[in-house]
Amino acid sequence: MQQIINFLIRNKNGLLYVFLLLIALGFTVQANSYHQSKFLNSSSWLTGNIYQTSTNISTYFSLQNENNILVEENKRLRNLLFNKNIVAPDSIKTDSSSTYNIVTANVIKNSYSLSKNYITINAGKNQNIKEDMGVITSNGILGIIDHTSNNFSLVQSILNTKSTINAKLKNEEYFGSLVWDTKDFNTAQLTDIPRLVKLNIGDTIVTGASSSIFPKDIPIGVIKDYSLKKSENVYHINISLFQDMANIKNVYIIKNKDIAEIKELEKKIK
Repeated sequence: MQQIINFLIRNKNGLLYVFLLLIALGFTVQANSYHQSKFLNSSSWLTGNIYQTSTNISTYFSLQNENNILVEENKRLRNLLFNKNIVAPDSIKTDSSSTYNIVTANVIKNSYSLSKNYITINAGKNQNIKEDMGVITSNGILGIIDHTSNNFSLVQSILNTKSTINAKLKNEEYFGSLVWDTKDFNTAQLTDIPRLVKLNIGDTIVTGASSSIFPKDIPIGVIKDYSLKKSENVYHINISLFQDMANIKNVYIIKNKDIAEIKELEKKIK
């Protein structure tokens, strides 16, 4: 504190000059419209450039992250194409003879802290998006279209107590339901897997074949932990989701061309 006081005493004349100069400039700007307009223009130019620079920097880093995501996705797709031991499912093709078509969209609003979470995307009826279409990301499953308007859609997130999605162990044919207990937005639960199945932490969970919404083997996550009480016949399994549900930007909407026919057939059973 004493050093600050000494500095002010030593430079009192210079500081007084700067203070009086600022007051004089202020009076000049206020008294003359020409000077006032010049000052405002200069101020606007300065703040505009600051905001633009800030935006450019944030955009640059965002693009860098998006590029990294695209690189990883391209790497995964190339592995599917070039590795003879891994064959891409024929049902994911997007030609006119395929079962599924893919539409891309962007997330404009995302909730993940409620008991019933929804995601808003910028694709709707004008893009032929309809209810009950599946939504995924490059990392894994995301949810199901619940409502649509002309240009937007609401996706019922897998982080929703109403959500029940057919899922299974990747290397087994035992099916269960993917649900959410609301405790952790990056952890879901797999139910109805019988106790006779051998489980391991880290086993991959994917979509099952009993769904008309998602193709088989879309990634969901890995087993985080599991438990089994003596009096129960099914496991309680926690799944660490592949997709960070708090960080979603780009999505893929899966359109099953046969879903109308399947639903019509199922109505006869009911």
